[in-house]
Amino acid sequence: MLTGLAGLALVAGLAAPARADDTGTTIVTFSVTGAGGLDITVPASANLGSGTAGTTVSGQLGPITVIDQRASLTPNWTTSVTGSDFTTGGGTAEETIPAINVLYWSGPATATAGTGTFTPGQATAGAAVIINVPRTAFSHTGGTGSNFATWNPTVAVAIPPDAVGGTYTGTVTHSVL
Repeated sequence: MLTGLAGLALVAGLAAPARADDTGTTIVTFSVTGAGGLDITVPASANLGSGTAGTTVSGQLGPITVIDQRASLTPNWTTSVTGSDFTTGGGTAEETIPAINVLYWSGPATATAGTGTFTPGQATAGAAVIINVPRTAFSHTGGTGSNFATWNPTVAVAIPPDAVGGTYTGTVTHSVL
């Protein structure tokens, strides 16, 4: 019987509750992902009105918006712009206004959100550029997270003195990287 009590005492000693700590730490994690990518929206079309040979027609294209939802540590982007020749009829030499006659200026931003610096490529008409080759239209540097910018650029087309009558069509292409 003594052996049985000693065994019971030993089991009772091992079964005593352990002492709990006064504090406990739980490591908690979560991810922040970008809601999207880097996107640009542009108007489907724009009409600059009409003009006569030897004059210039100009007008705003409508709002261009870059939305950066990458949630990046370095959300830098640059939008470039380029233009094509404008043609009418069969697009012969007499029916073509070359892209070298097309000027562009972004103007200032009409809306922005997010941190960093938003910089127009050409803030004023005096800084207008010929868009027969890609030019910077707008850019964003610095800051963190997501951002967006909207601007309403102006396009001016110098109509050559020997241009024939007709409705001329060309393209202005914006891209963002």
